[in-house]
Amino acid sequence: MIKLRDLQYLDAIAQFKHFGRAAESCFVSQPTLSGQLMKLEQQLGLQLVERQTRNVMLTPIGEQLVTEARQVLRAANEFEESAKALLDPLAGDLHVGLIPTLAPYLLPFIMEDLNKSLPKIKFYLYENKTKNLLKELAEGKLDMLILPLLDGMDKFERFDLFEEPLVMAMSPEHELADKKQVVFDDLHNRKILTLEDGHCLRDQAMGYCFSAGADEDTSFKATSLETLRYMVASNMGITLLPQLATLNNFSTETIKYLPFKSPAPVRQISLLLRANYSRMACVRAVAKSVKTSLKDVF
Repeated sequence: MIKLRDLQYLDAIAQFKHFGRAAESCFVSQPTLSGQLMKLEQQLGLQLVERQTRNVMLTPIGEQLVTEARQVLRAANEFEESAKALLDPLAGDLHVGLIPTLAPYLLPFIMEDLNKSLPKIKFYLYENKTKNLLKELAEGKLDMLILPLLDGMDKFERFDLFEEPLVMAMSPEHELADKKQVVFDDLHNRKILTLEDGHCLRDQAMGYCFSAGADEDTSFKATSLETLRYMVASNMGITLLPQLATLNNFSTETIKYLPFKSPAPVRQISLLLRANYSRMACVRAVAKSVKTSLKDVF
């Protein structure tokens, strides 16, 4: 019988392309991992790994079989979690993914209540871009995601949590800073500071801005909301920010935040999980707690 541990070694090689780092991730020595992979190849009668002096990679056959291996590993993990859930559905480890434009601003509002309402759950939090999080959720490496809802997420089940407005951020010296609200037409023919490619907020914000006749400022693309904030504070331009990112005592002396007159741009924040996920009692408890924590925020 093929051992699950051998499949974990194969998966680690596929991820790291390096025997040393793969072994470290599996908490075994390099000779142990290398030797077990050789035994697996002998057992199957197939070459799975191409060994070179400085690096290692999977053969085409190995690439094909590692996909099957990951499905087996995911099924084994779900089996174990289902067994734990039968003992106590609101206990155990929970691996949650969030995006960088949400995690640092949302977590301070929700984690205290989550820890109080689910004291037997140990939360592991992972921050990454949307594309990577969706891949890890599909592969079973994460239990759930909390992120803005986008097209193409239909294969996952979801719980809608809240709608987060986007606001316009500008220097107090900007010509629009004296307004109490901004309207759709205020964006016409303006240049908007944006995040770099790969951030879903960039696409959402710019979709709204493009429809208003605005364009992005291609002279600079930020890697984070904090970089955007500093650019705005220096009166280098204007941008759209999620409202949560404006609520954590950030200085309003150097930045002016203006809401949009209705209909305002918003992003739908949802909890995503795999179809037929076994720990639904836990999912429902997390969704309820997050909604309760944020009911008076906006």
